[in-house]
Amino acid sequence: MSRPHLPMRPAWLCRVCAAQWPCSAAQLDLATEFYGHSVALAFYLATSMYEAIDDVYRLGGRPDGPAMYARFLGWLSLTRRPRHRTQRSARPAGSGHIRPVEGRYPARMPTSDEDVAIEAAQAGAVVVRARYGAALTRFEKSGGDFATSADIEAENAILDVLRSARPEDAVTGEESGRTGADDTAREWLVDPLCGTLNYAVRNMLVAVNVALRTDAKVTVAASADPFTDEVFWTDGTQAYVRRDGVDERLTPSAESQLVDVNLDPPFPNAPRFRAARLLADPGFVERFRPRVVSTTLAVAWVAAGRRAAYVTDGDLRDSVHFASGIALCQAAGCVVTGIQGQPPHTGAGGLIVAADRQTHAALLALVDKQFPPDSDVI
Repeated sequence: MSRPHLPMRPAWLCRVCAAQWPCSAAQLDLATEFYGHSVALAFYLATSMYEAIDDVYRLGGRPDGPAMYARFLGWLSLTRRPRHRTQRSARPAGSGHIRPVEGRYPARMPTSDEDVAIEAAQAGAVVVRARYGAALTRFEKSGGDFATSADIEAENAILDVLRSARPEDAVTGEESGRTGADDTAREWLVDPLCGTLNYAVRNMLVAVNVALRTDAKVTVAASADPFTDEVFWTDGTQAYVRRDGVDERLTPSAESQLVDVNLDPPFPNAPRFRAARLLADPGFVERFRPRVVSTTLAVAWVAAGRRAAYVTDGDLRDSVHFASGIALCQAAGCVVTGIQGQPPHTGAGGLIVAADRQTHAALLALVDKQFPPDSDVI
């Protein structure tokens, strides 16, 4: 059964195809649902239009009235003279009563920072899911890396939400860089598609990451999986996963013994430390089962109990890729340190995230074998 083309507020984009709502598929669905009741359909769409206009005003914008009318009501003439009344559109006898349409809108506007982070991540996820499998334009970056048109479109959708809801905040996007005031203490970190190479070869292991850093601390974060329709999020104190509008607390667990190792560059601690060497260490093989998924979705999985741990090299202090995952793991109660056991973003850098202290200690001992005895922790 296909997913319904419903709107996502406050951007008012279709949750399935990422087009402005009502998209062509939503128009067809609405014309079918309200067949023979054009006045009720017009009333429903007018109400939707005023909801959208109200959203723009609440977010400090100035709506374009004629454009809104054309978008929400301008297509109605197409439904007044349907060519055929198909079996799908027929209503049972005596069903003159129009039942209310339930579940078309979220219950409320995003007002808290965590709500904004969730909405922004979902907006990006809608685009990523809609563009999956399509022909993508590649944009080369340094070091053999690249972005695709899906990365850029997803980032634009995220930025639309953030700029509408929090216009005074700064934003740093992976593709667009930093925008906004230089003197603000609030900065959103946006990774619109973590796992671009996976996505480009039609692998669904990707994440959409949005985090708010206030001064030096990430205070809220969301990491969305576009293909499971899950959003892992934190308000800075607890961590949750949202499925079908229901939030469930994240509970780390090392039971799986699965450890994700990031093998993507850069490797600032090479040649002293290389994460790839862990995979050949007998002590690692005896205790753990390695996984390499090449997306920071795996960091969120540690918080959710789907991975025992995650290990990577790198300077992650300002990383748009890792900010959300680290915040999720800290809020969920994971052990989070650099690769030498030091506080995150200090010393040698890197990251060891583990579901419990025993798993962390085992991994730290394996990593320490790669560093010479005179390698100090700063």
